[in-house]
Amino acid sequence: MPSSDSDEDPASTNPMPIAGRVAVVGVCASGKSVLVKELRTLGYDARHVAQEHSFVPDMWQRLSRPQVLVYLDASLATMRRRRDPSFPAALLEEQRRRLQHARHHCQIYVCTDPLTEDQVLAQVVAALKRSGLVPSAKVESPGAKTASTENSSEVQGGKGRKKC
Repeated sequence: MPSSDSDEDPASTNPMPIAGRVAVVGVCASGKSVLVKELRTLGYDARHVAQEHSFVPDMWQRLSRPQVLVYLDASLATMRRRRDPSFPAALLEEQRRRLQHARHHCQIYVCTDPLTEDQVLAQVVAALKRSGLVPSAKVESPGAKTASTENSSEVQGGKGRKKC
């Protein structure tokens, strides 16, 4: 008979993660597409999951089956500056609600507000390396960034973090 934990956690019925796979989730305008593109350039098996638009809490697990989940966050002010000055606060809160499961399970969390695209990439790559995940085939290109991670937003995983 299944425990009450398996009834509450949809992850218990999901397939095994794919070794080396990285999934990236986050709110709109947090930098997901750019990060995935650059991680792929570096040789990572990176996938963008549009979890913020899904009503299925564990879609990121079911479709991507990542070894590592990266959660990118951004404040309303940053979203409005990057994308749409009239982006509704209620929509951001709805996206965060849809992302709760992913946020709870992420290994890497980055608030992208104070960071450039290069700094986000550098922080995520450093965290992936610390976790033992290395690219399968490094590809040198102009997109390969080497920005410093000093004096920038802290990369952290798990739960219990404050919002951007």
